[in-house]
Amino acid sequence: MGVRIRQADERDRDQVVRILDEAFHNDPVSGWVFPEEEHRRAVHGKFLGVFADITLAGGRIDMLEDGTAVALWLSVPAGAPEGDDGTPALMRETADPDNERAELIGRLTGAVHPHDRAHEYLLMIGVSPERQGEGIGEALITEVLERCDRDGVPAYLEASSERSRGLYERLGFTFMGRTVDLPDGPSMWPMWRDPYTV
Repeated sequence: MGVRIRQADERDRDQVVRILDEAFHNDPVSGWVFPEEEHRRAVHGKFLGVFADITLAGGRIDMLEDGTAVALWLSVPAGAPEGDDGTPALMRETADPDNERAELIGRLTGAVHPHDRAHEYLLMIGVSPERQGEGIGEALITEVLERCDRDGVPAYLEASSERSRGLYERLGFTFMGRTVDLPDGPSMWPMWRDPYTV
Protein backbone atom coordinates (compact mmCIF):
# COMPACT_ATOMS: atom_id res chain seq x y z
CA MET A 1 0.00 0.00 0.00
CA GLY A 2 1.53 3.32 -1.01
CA VAL A 3 1.38 5.75 1.88
CA ARG A 4 3.41 8.88 2.45
CA ILE A 5 5.06 8.93 5.87
CA ARG A 6 6.95 11.72 7.59
CA GLN A 7 8.54 12.07 10.99
CA ALA A 8 6.48 14.15 13.42
CA ASP A 9 8.03 16.84 15.60
CA GLU A 10 6.92 19.14 18.44
CA ARG A 11 4.71 21.15 16.08
CA ASP A 12 2.67 18.00 15.47
CA ARG A 13 2.13 17.14 19.14
CA ASP A 14 -1.52 18.15 19.36
CA GLN A 15 -2.37 16.29 16.17
CA VAL A 16 -0.53 13.17 17.38
CA VAL A 17 -2.47 13.24 20.65
CA ARG A 18 -5.77 13.78 18.82
CA ILE A 19 -5.16 10.76 16.57
CA LEU A 20 -4.24 8.57 19.54
CA ASP A 21 -7.21 9.81 21.56
CA GLU A 22 -9.65 8.98 18.76
CA ALA A 23 -8.00 5.66 17.93
CA PHE A 24 -7.89 4.39 21.51
CA HIS A 25 -11.08 5.90 22.92
CA ASN A 26 -12.95 2.58 22.65
CA ASP A 27 -9.91 0.35 23.20
CA PRO A 28 -10.45 -2.26 25.97
CA VAL A 29 -7.43 -1.06 27.94
CA SER A 30 -8.43 2.61 27.77
CA GLY A 31 -11.91 1.59 28.87
CA TRP A 32 -10.41 -0.20 31.85
CA VAL A 33 -8.19 2.73 32.87
CA PHE A 34 -11.06 5.21 32.47
CA PRO A 35 -14.33 3.25 32.80
CA GLU A 36 -16.70 6.23 32.77
CA GLU A 37 -17.22 7.48 29.21
CA GLU A 38 -17.57 11.17 30.03
CA HIS A 39 -14.53 11.14 32.30
CA ARG A 40 -12.49 9.27 29.66
CA ARG A 41 -13.40 11.93 27.13
CA ALA A 42 -12.08 14.61 29.53
CA VAL A 43 -8.74 13.03 30.55
CA HIS A 44 -7.79 10.42 27.93
CA GLY A 45 -5.93 12.94 25.75
CA LYS A 46 -3.85 14.15 28.71
CA PHE A 47 -2.94 10.54 29.50
CA LEU A 48 -1.87 9.81 25.92
CA GLY A 49 -0.03 13.12 25.76
CA VAL A 50 2.54 11.65 28.17
CA PHE A 51 3.39 8.97 25.60
CA ALA A 52 3.62 11.56 22.84
CA ASP A 53 5.95 13.76 24.93
CA ILE A 54 8.24 10.87 25.88
CA THR A 55 8.50 9.76 22.26
CA LEU A 56 9.05 13.27 20.90
CA ALA A 57 11.85 13.72 23.46
CA GLY A 58 13.66 10.44 22.95
CA GLY A 59 12.15 8.39 20.15
CA ARG A 60 10.52 8.66 16.77
CA ILE A 61 6.94 9.32 15.72
CA ASP A 62 6.03 8.33 12.19
CA MET A 63 2.93 10.07 10.85
CA LEU A 64 0.95 9.64 7.69
CA GLU A 65 1.14 12.86 5.71
CA ASP A 66 -2.65 13.09 5.64
CA GLY A 67 -2.69 13.10 9.46
CA THR A 68 -4.74 9.95 9.96
CA ALA A 69 -2.24 7.63 11.67
CA VAL A 70 0.82 7.70 13.91
CA ALA A 71 3.30 5.14 15.23
CA LEU A 72 5.40 5.88 18.34
CA TRP A 73 8.77 4.10 18.52
CA LEU A 74 11.45 4.02 21.21
CA SER A 75 14.90 2.43 20.91
CA VAL A 76 15.44 0.40 24.09
CA PRO A 77 19.01 -0.57 25.03
CA ALA A 78 19.93 -3.94 26.48
CA GLY A 79 20.13 -4.19 30.25
CA ALA A 80 17.70 -3.51 33.06
CA PRO A 81 16.75 0.15 33.41
CA GLU A 82 18.46 1.99 36.24
CA GLY A 83 16.34 3.27 39.11
CA ASP A 84 12.59 3.71 39.16
CA ASP A 85 10.91 4.55 35.87
CA GLY A 86 8.88 7.61 36.77
CA THR A 87 6.67 7.33 33.70
CA PRO A 88 3.77 5.43 35.34
CA ALA A 89 3.54 8.00 38.14
CA LEU A 90 3.72 10.81 35.58
CA MET A 91 0.87 9.21 33.60
CA ARG A 92 -1.33 9.31 36.70
CA GLU A 93 -0.22 12.73 37.90
CA THR A 94 -0.74 14.34 34.48
CA ALA A 95 -4.07 12.79 33.56
CA ASP A 96 -6.01 11.63 36.59
CA PRO A 97 -4.28 11.87 40.02
CA ASP A 98 -7.08 10.07 41.87
CA ASN A 99 -7.08 7.10 39.48
CA GLU A 100 -4.55 4.45 40.48
CA ARG A 101 -5.23 2.53 37.25
CA ALA A 102 -3.58 5.36 35.26
CA GLU A 103 -0.32 4.41 36.99
CA LEU A 104 -0.88 0.68 37.41
CA ILE A 105 -1.11 0.07 33.66
CA GLY A 106 2.42 1.44 33.22
CA ARG A 107 3.80 -0.56 36.14
CA LEU A 108 2.27 -3.83 34.89
CA THR A 109 3.51 -3.45 31.32
CA GLY A 110 6.91 -2.26 32.54
CA ALA A 111 7.28 -5.36 34.71
CA VAL A 112 7.11 -7.71 31.72
CA HIS A 113 9.06 -5.58 29.22
CA PRO A 114 12.14 -7.60 28.13
CA HIS A 115 15.56 -6.02 28.57
CA ASP A 116 17.96 -8.80 27.63
CA ARG A 117 18.45 -7.44 24.08
CA ALA A 118 18.36 -4.01 22.53
CA HIS A 119 15.17 -3.57 20.49
CA GLU A 120 12.73 -1.18 18.89
CA TYR A 121 9.62 -0.72 21.03
CA LEU A 122 6.35 0.10 19.31
CA LEU A 123 4.89 2.04 22.20
CA MET A 124 1.64 2.86 20.39
CA ILE A 125 0.14 2.97 16.95
CA GLY A 126 -3.09 4.79 16.28
CA VAL A 127 -5.24 5.07 13.17
CA SER A 128 -8.20 7.44 12.97
CA PRO A 129 -11.41 5.40 13.36
CA GLU A 130 -12.71 6.31 9.91
CA ARG A 131 -9.54 4.87 8.32
CA GLN A 132 -9.19 1.69 10.40
CA GLY A 133 -9.25 -1.57 8.48
CA GLU A 134 -7.63 -0.10 5.35
CA GLY A 135 -4.13 -1.48 5.99
CA ILE A 136 -2.72 1.90 7.03
CA GLY A 137 -1.38 0.64 10.37
CA GLU A 138 0.44 -2.22 8.69
CA ALA A 139 1.97 0.13 6.11
CA LEU A 140 3.10 2.48 8.88
CA ILE A 141 4.79 -0.29 10.87
CA THR A 142 6.36 -2.06 7.91
CA GLU A 143 8.88 0.69 7.19
CA VAL A 144 10.44 0.40 10.65
CA LEU A 145 10.32 -3.40 10.61
CA GLU A 146 12.21 -3.43 7.30
CA ARG A 147 14.88 -1.28 8.91
CA CYS A 148 14.97 -3.67 11.89
CA ASP A 149 15.53 -6.55 9.48
CA ARG A 150 18.36 -4.72 7.69
CA ASP A 151 20.04 -3.80 10.99
CA GLY A 152 19.40 -7.11 12.75
CA VAL A 153 17.34 -5.50 15.51
CA PRO A 154 14.30 -7.15 17.14
CA ALA A 155 11.05 -5.33 17.91
CA TYR A 156 8.61 -5.49 20.83
CA LEU A 157 5.08 -4.31 21.63
CA GLU A 158 2.03 -5.03 23.77
CA ALA A 159 -1.16 -5.79 21.85
CA SER A 160 -4.21 -4.39 23.62
CA SER A 161 -6.86 -6.40 21.76
CA GLU A 162 -7.31 -9.69 19.94
CA ARG A 163 -7.75 -7.75 16.70
CA SER A 164 -4.41 -5.95 17.02
CA ARG A 165 -2.71 -9.17 18.11
CA GLY A 166 -3.76 -10.73 14.79
CA LEU A 167 -2.28 -7.83 12.83
CA TYR A 168 1.03 -8.08 14.67
CA GLU A 169 1.19 -11.84 14.16
CA ARG A 170 0.85 -11.27 10.41
CA LEU A 171 3.85 -8.93 10.66
CA GLY A 172 6.02 -11.57 12.31
CA PHE A 173 5.47 -10.84 16.02
CA THR A 174 4.90 -13.78 18.35
CA PHE A 175 3.16 -13.81 21.71
CA MET A 176 5.73 -14.17 24.49
CA GLY A 177 3.57 -16.63 26.44
CA ARG A 178 2.37 -14.58 29.40
CA THR A 179 -0.41 -12.01 29.23
CA VAL A 180 -0.57 -8.84 31.25
CA ASP A 181 -3.86 -9.33 33.08
CA LEU A 182 -5.39 -6.09 34.29
CA PRO A 183 -7.28 -6.58 37.59
CA ASP A 184 -10.95 -7.15 36.77
CA GLY A 185 -10.17 -6.09 33.24
CA PRO A 186 -8.84 -7.13 29.83
CA SER A 187 -5.56 -8.79 28.97
CA MET A 188 -2.64 -7.46 26.96
CA TRP A 189 -0.28 -9.60 24.89
CA PRO A 190 3.47 -8.87 25.01
CA MET A 191 4.85 -9.71 21.56
CA TRP A 192 8.37 -10.05 20.20
CA ARG A 193 9.69 -10.07 16.65
CA ASP A 194 13.15 -11.29 15.78
CA PRO A 195 14.60 -9.67 12.67
CA TYR A 196 14.21 -11.59 9.44
CA THR A 197 17.53 -12.49 7.88
CA VAL A 198 17.74 -11.87 4.17
